[in-house]
Amino acid sequence: MYTDQETSRATPLLTPVERAILHDSVTEHLRNFIIEGTLAPGMKLNERQLCETLGISRTPLREALKVLAAEGLIEISPNRGAAVARMSEAEIREAFEVLSGLEAFSGELACERISDEEVEQIRALHAAMLECRARGDLPGYYSRNQQIHDRINLAARNQVLRQTYLSVNRRVQALRLRSNLKGPKWASAIEDHEQMLVALQERDGARLARILRQHLLDKRDALLELGLPR
Repeated sequence: MYTDQETSRATPLLTPVERAILHDSVTEHLRNFIIEGTLAPGMKLNERQLCETLGISRTPLREALKVLAAEGLIEISPNRGAAVARMSEAEIREAFEVLSGLEAFSGELACERISDEEVEQIRALHAAMLECRARGDLPGYYSRNQQIHDRINLAARNQVLRQTYLSVNRRVQALRLRSNLKGPKWASAIEDHEQMLVALQERDGARLARILRQHLLDKRDALLELGLPR
């Protein structure tokens, strides 16, 4: 049985855990809204409206906004509040150049370290991605597409690479989704993924690195052809 002193020390530990769960959930919801374009670049964020939509108070919302600001997804101004961040053409070019290198390196390491089971999991995601493509489900397609890239990065078994990749990728996730809006680009991206599977199966790191690097640079070019979001 706990003494009064032990109880007073133990009880406060419950509150931060619950707050952390809520905080993470709100952050994830808002991040997805931005990635899927529900919250468009440049859009001013109405705190009252967001609180009503998510069924939360302003405290967890503001905590989530701080995290998203640190990730570069939103911008917070003392006088104007929070708004979804815009990326300039130069920032897009530079981000995709860096990301192409990170994904290429992930591919090289993954081919050295990935298990047969992980390859099969990626194959299953690829099949599910194609099903989404067949029914024109772009968000579903993108979710599985991103999981494939994420699994390859995880298979590299390098935590420094992992954290760097996540940091850069968060800034361009919404743009990666947008890059598939044109039919021919979408078809080309699927062909790249077919080739990625072959390279993974054969553990051909150099080939997978080349495919991933060009895949990301093609996405960059497709985005710039579409023009910057307004």
